[in-house]
Amino acid sequence: MSLRDGPFQDLKVPLTWTAAVAVIVAMVIGLALLLGDHRGTLQGQAIGASRGALDTVLKPVANVASAPVRWAGDGVNAVKQYFFAVSENRRLRAEVADLSQWRDRAVALRSDNARYESLLGLKTDPPIPMVGARVIADSRGPFANTRLADAGTEAGVMVGNPVMTEHGLVGRVLGVANGVSRILLLTDVASRTPVLDDRTNSRAILTGDATDDPRLDYLRGADPVKAGDRILTSGDGGLFPRGLPVGTVVQGIDGNWRVRLDSEDGPIDLVRILLFRDFSQLADQKALSATGVPPLPPAEAADVAARAKPEPVPTPTPTPAASSAKPVASAKKSADSSAPAAASSAKPKKTAPGAAKPAPVTPKRAPVAAKPAPVAPKPSPAAVVSP
Repeated sequence: MSLRDGPFQDLKVPLTWTAAVAVIVAMVIGLALLLGDHRGTLQGQAIGASRGALDTVLKPVANVASAPVRWAGDGVNAVKQYFFAVSENRRLRAEVADLSQWRDRAVALRSDNARYESLLGLKTDPPIPMVGARVIADSRGPFANTRLADAGTEAGVMVGNPVMTEHGLVGRVLGVANGVSRILLLTDVASRTPVLDDRTNSRAILTGDATDDPRLDYLRGADPVKAGDRILTSGDGGLFPRGLPVGTVVQGIDGNWRVRLDSEDGPIDLVRILLFRDFSQLADQKALSATGVPPLPPAEAADVAARAKPEPVPTPTPTPAASSAKPVASAKKSADSSAPAAASSAKPKKTAPGAAKPAPVTPKRAPVAAKPAPVAPKPSPAAVVSP
């Protein structure tokens, strides 16, 4: 059977299509041969372009395809949350309670830290040594108002030392022992504190009367204070150093001027005790003893040196009677020269009964500041008689 007898015997291929197909095949082969040398570079670019085009095409398709999966996962989570809501709620409640405790602790520690910083930053001018203490007991009554602090003689605390908080003056140390000291507050009826008005510099005595606001007594002058004035310690009497903050002036319902204490702005549980003895410790001893201090005048310097010398050891000195023997002998000589006629036959002259005779020398301890012994008066010629 020949081709003409087959099923394609009536098929006629146009010559134009045949030529077009041949040209296209030739162009493709030529392009492949032309680009064969640059396939490394073009391959990367083609891959990148193809990936970008593929991603652009697949993005909406992927979103549509993954939507059911997402919906299924959300549904499963919703079912879990619904069935396990009770246990989850119980767990969250326990966690909130635990975090609340830590929050309360953090707030308390922050408050304590702020108070510690305030107490450590408490300074006086001039600086005074201080010691920190914690109030361990509160003794209150209708008239008495004292506190006990856990610092005593081992820390150098003495009776009368001022006590302060980070706000202002609290009181002073009333009694002290090893490891404990009693603080007399400014509101106690036995408290008396010399103070001054910072505006007018007028003095007063802050008197405790078992109320929250002590009274100002012994004010002098016209309008010495007014409401709102700052009250400080005056330092009079050497009980407190000058300038410690006390409070603000207010007028009580009884018409008296009173002081709202700064120490009432916070609890009195952490205090600082000022180791203040007297005003001599506020002076700069090194500056006073420096070489730049003007020297004393010569007379005063000699006086100071003489007082600083040790006392000399006393030595025995003759008595006044021994020193009077020499004047008596000279009186005899003058009497002999006044009577030459009787000198040849004269016998040894005798002194009058009242004349002083030589006395034996006896050693005697003289006082430290001994004065010169008095010299006996010379006897007159008339007192010398001839036999």
